[in-house]
Parts: sequence; structure tokens; C-alpha cells
Amino acid sequence: MLKLPLPISVLTDSYKAGHFAQYPDAKEMIAYGEFRAPFKTLEDDHRLVFTGIRYIVDNVLSQKWTVEDVEKADAFYSTHNAAFTPYPFPKDEFLRFIKENNGYFPVRIEAIAEGTAIYPHVPVYQITARGHYSKLVTFLETLLTMVWYPSTVATLSRRTRCVVEDAFEKSVDKDAFWKIDSRLHDFGFRGCTCLEQATIGGVAHLLNFRGSDTMAACYYAQYVLNNGKPIAQSIPATEHSVMTSWKNEQAAIRNMITKFGKGVFACVMDSYDYANAMQNILPQIKAEKLKQGGFMVCRPDSGDPTEAILLGLEAEEKCFGVTKNKKGFKVINGAGVIQGDGINIHNVKEILNAMMDKGYSAENSAFGMGSGLLQKVNRDTMSFATKLCHVKYADGTERDAMKTPKTDGGKYSLPGRLKVIRNKSGIPIVHCGTEKDVNTKDNLLKVVYDCGPVDVKWMNFDDLRDYVDSTYKALPKKADVIGDDLKVKITKMLQANKDRVANMRSEERRVGKECRSRW
Repeated sequence: MLKLPLPISVLTDSYKAGHFAQYPDAKEMIAYGEFRAPFKTLEDDHRLVFTGIRYIVDNVLSQKWTVEDVEKADAFYSTHNAAFTPYPFPKDEFLRFIKENNGYFPVRIEAIAEGTAIYPHVPVYQITARGHYSKLVTFLETLLTMVWYPSTVATLSRRTRCVVEDAFEKSVDKDAFWKIDSRLHDFGFRGCTCLEQATIGGVAHLLNFRGSDTMAACYYAQYVLNNGKPIAQSIPATEHSVMTSWKNEQAAIRNMITKFGKGVFACVMDSYDYANAMQNILPQIKAEKLKQGGFMVCRPDSGDPTEAILLGLEAEEKCFGVTKNKKGFKVINGAGVIQGDGINIHNVKEILNAMMDKGYSAENSAFGMGSGLLQKVNRDTMSFATKLCHVKYADGTERDAMKTPKTDGGKYSLPGRLKVIRNKSGIPIVHCGTEKDVNTKDNLLKVVYDCGPVDVKWMNFDDLRDYVDSTYKALPKKADVIGDDLKVKITKMLQANKDRVANMRSEERRVGKECRSRW
């Protein structure tokens, strides 16, 4: 984590600090996190990619709390309440676990493995707090919930890869499928709110593609997550300031050819007049480009994305010629295009279809996605939430908890201890769990933190990529993930809620009738 001048005792929402005084006395409390909705894109596909728990475990949970943290929090909370009065926070419990638990936050966290493809309503983590610390069960919710961001980016990136792969199946020879890894390029660094977001989101994209200009993510993935082995690539490319710094575009392009023309390089072509640059200026540098023998990528950066791509391909075909592949589609000789302005998953598919309709292979174009990849998502995109699911009270009685808002059925939560087991078809199914299910072989929820760091065998990034690919492709697009045993429990709890409401209304009518008779 990028170091911030903040004690970790305040890395939560304000109201979380006061919940210790609001929960009932208990011996144990359990909460869990889930995505409640699929990523709604081009088709009815409910698969999602879970990632991000390692970052939180490594960079936040593994930090020791200190007395200084609590002292700073005490000073802060002393004026945080309305009218600058003291705000309630669990100071005594903080000091207790600093002394008793060597400064580590006293909860157990089980989580689905990084990179696992799952569906909505499959718990991605489960938090257990016991004894004195039971009332701290959801204190970390704010931090843990942040897995929504990398998971949402990874899912969007994976869905876009599916679109690209479909187009490659139709129009690209098998021996050119290696190009898929570079078809979606991360252009989102400058659009992020901060460096940490760029790193986390950029790494999530790299689970699916190798193209990225977000070097913070590329470096983190390579040196922190992959033992120094390279993860991502980019190419030398001009920007508008480069193009306009030369007296004319021909000179700017010739400089690129001289410096980088034996390899792959890119030139933005719309600094003045994109159509003129492609149709008239490109032929002027043709000889120099062919002499060097490299691969030139032309980048339109304005206008309608589909029209810009097609204009570029037609101009390159006229200038450099094409070769027909085995599937009968045209492949530009030594050149291609990349569209990096206004790209989203919807127009990626539209552009690829338009290209193929014109006879061009999908390999001729790559896409740069910026804010559409790292910024235009939020927690509601896949409706992430953390909810209490089980309480063991101080007197030893136990109760499952379930949220069932009448005004929004989509926000229901799951009751009781939970476990996730693959069925015979490999689909992750949610079942009722017990304490005996913790870290068992079949349970996909594995302990990643237990009142302190544990020995987690995190995959290196190359293996993680393969794992994402295999688990995602192994699943059908939709599935019922609630096990029969859990369905029975949910049905019983819903009926109990209805009965409770009915009894309350019956009592209200009885009392009302008595009052009326007296009057």
C-alpha cells in the first residue's frame, strides 16, 4: 500500500467505529461478502472474476496496530461527533488486542482463491470474530469490501477478451492467436483518482491481457507478484505534443521510423486531419517504412471509433497491401490500427463486426481502453455487500441473521455459517457450513488471515493468469449457486419473518379493537 499519514485505526467508515456499542453481547459473530448482481454487458453472462484479497491481506491486514495508532484515533474521535463531542469507538478492545494479540486485528478471514471465476451470491470472504472481539466483526468491512474494484475491472477485462476471442475464432488463423494478449491495452493511468487505484485496477486487467501503459501496475505485477518475471508490454508511441512539435507530420513519422522502424511503433494520426494523414501523408513515408521492415500502428484519437478504424484500415490496405489468411480475411502487411478514444466493451464488438463485414481480420486492430476500463465502474456495478450472517450470543444460544428488505428483493443476504463447494460439474455452490468446514479440502473458502498473518500459498502471476482463464472458461454463463440445504434454511427464515410480521399485525388489530371498545 502507498504509505498515507493515517493510523490504521481510522481506515473505516465512521459508523463502524460505534457498532461495538450497538451489537448484542456475543461469544461469536460471523459476516460474509458477496457480489449480489452480475456485470451487465452485451449478453446474459453471470460469470465474474474474483481478485484483490491478496492486496488487502499483504498491505493492510498484515500490519500491526500500535498504541500510537489508538492514541491518534482517540484524539481524532474526541471531536468527531456532531458538535465536536467525543465519538464512541472501541478503544479498550483496540488496546486489548494490541497487548494480547501482538497488535494484529483479532478476526479470522476465509476467502475464495485469487482469480477464481464464480457467480453472484457466492461468498468471496467470511469473517469470524470471537470472545471479547465479537463486536468487531464488521469493523474491517470498509477495507474488505474494496475487493469490488479489482474484481469488477478483471471481470470487465475478461468479458472484453471474450469478445475479442469470438472475433478471432471467426477471422484469424490459429497461428496468430498469440496476438489476443495485446488486443486490449490499458490506457487508464491518467484517468485514475490516485496511484493505488491505477496499480490495483491495472493489475486486475493484466490477469487477462498483456498490453498496458499503466507502468505502476506492470511493475507491481512483475516484481511483487511474479518474482521479477515480465508481465506486460507496450511499444514506443507518439502523442499529439510530439506530432505537433515537428514542422509537419511527415517529419514526426520519419523520426519514429528512423528511431524505432525495425520494431513495432505507433503514431497518432489525427493531430490535424486524420483522413488527410492516412490517405495522403502515409504514402509519403511508405518507402522509409518498408525499408526498415517493422510494424507501424496508426492511432486515430477522435471521431466515431468505428468509422476511424475502417478509414485507417482502408488507407493502410491501399498503401501497404494485404494478404488473405486461411479464413479468407484480409491482413494488412506490416501495419495495423489502435483506437484509444471512447472505447468500451460495446463498441469493441461493434468495431470488430464492422471490420469483419468489410473483410478485415480482427487481428488488424487493437484497442486502448482508459476510463472505460479503470474508472467507469463502481460498487453498484456488481452490487457488492458485506452482511452479518450468524451470532452466538453470550448465553450460548445461536441465531442465523438474514437481511430481507421488502422494498428490494435483490438485497437479500444469506443466513448462517457458509461454505462453497464445487458440484460434479465444477460449479461453485453455496452450502450451510459449520466450524468443522474451515480449511477443509473441498471448501473453496480458505483461511487467508487468522488473528494475524498465516502461510498462504499465493500463486505467482503467470499461474494466476492461467487459473483465471481455466476457471472462467470451465463455467457455464449462468448457474443456480444456492445449495438445496441453504435453500431450505432461507425458505424457513423467510416464512418465519412473514409469520412474525403477521403476528405483529394481529396483535396491533387486537389492541386497536380493545381500545375502540373502551371508547
